[in-house]
Amino acid sequence: MDRAEKREFVTELNETFKVSGAIVVARYAGLTVAQMNDLRSKMREQGGTVKVAKNRLAKIALLGTDAESITGLFQGQTLIAYSSDPIAAPKVANDFAKGNDKLVILGGAMGTTPLDAEGVKALASLPSLDELRAKLVGMIQTPATRIAGVVAAPASQLARVFGAYAKKDEAA
Repeated sequence: MDRAEKREFVTELNETFKVSGAIVVARYAGLTVAQMNDLRSKMREQGGTVKVAKNRLAKIALLGTDAESITGLFQGQTLIAYSSDPIAAPKVANDFAKGNDKLVILGGAMGTTPLDAEGVKALASLPSLDELRAKLVGMIQTPATRIAGVVAAPASQLARVFGAYAKKDEAA
């Protein structure tokens, strides 16, 4: 990379860090190309991105962002996983690290909050935004269904009583 490319890369990464909901920093030493591509595709499916950047450039890109406090994590062979959904990147990275011991999560950031490896794992255990939305919609719909059932119950009971009287009259 020449200077102009580096400057452009740092600017692009800086903008990305500013809009990311969560950033995960992990050590990837020993991962094969196929494993790295698998991680990237899993992350892409969830709306996240995995990048390998020089530590020096990543540190420069973090300057002026909310996640500036995690610059100390960039030592050795590190990768950056990020997503706009604060749960997606930690969840995918944590799931991949469970199945592959060569990916070691070092920490990350969610907004202005720096996270250690345990913080990233705790964040990964939370339900995603889509799951939370589905639960919320389910909670909103459940009372409406119950109310409709309660309101309709007396009418159906009356209809059964009238039906029973009608059968009784026909039999007599």
